[in-house]
Amino acid sequence: MIWIIRILLFSYAVIYFGIGAWAILDPVKDALELNYAIPSFMDAVGLKVITPIGYSEIAGLYGGINLIVGLLCLLGLFSRGIATYALSLLAFLTFSIALGRYLFALIPSTPTFYNTFFIFEVTTFVLSLTFFLYMKYLYNPRKKAYVENVTAN
Repeated sequence: MIWIIRILLFSYAVIYFGIGAWAILDPVKDALELNYAIPSFMDAVGLKVITPIGYSEIAGLYGGINLIVGLLCLLGLFSRGIATYALSLLAFLTFSIALGRYLFALIPSTPTFYNTFFIFEVTTFVLSLTFFLYMKYLYNPRKKAYVENVTAN
């Protein structure tokens, strides 16, 4: 089971680190003279930047957060404690985003919440929560203290 968790963490490390790097490099790809056929990050997520601070927001919110989540998932491959923390962060993060999509869709005349991003977030939440609970309680149970044996001496 631990190898499934490591594969999951490695997959999410690649996904989130890639998304973060993409979001940071997208606004400056022309300045860096990248001639690769890289699609626009902002087109992919449906955003349009109209002020210079917008690029900073894209780099910070989409780039920085995703980059660090990916790095944390990568570090989780080498430490059970970090793996547990990374899984809890993934569960919290994806649940928050999915809940925001759902609550927004409750407002009349807004688009539906059901799309591929939502499916990814819910799937990630379920997997992360399941593996977090496994790591926290089944794989590494706390030692039980028998107080009655201590007081008998």
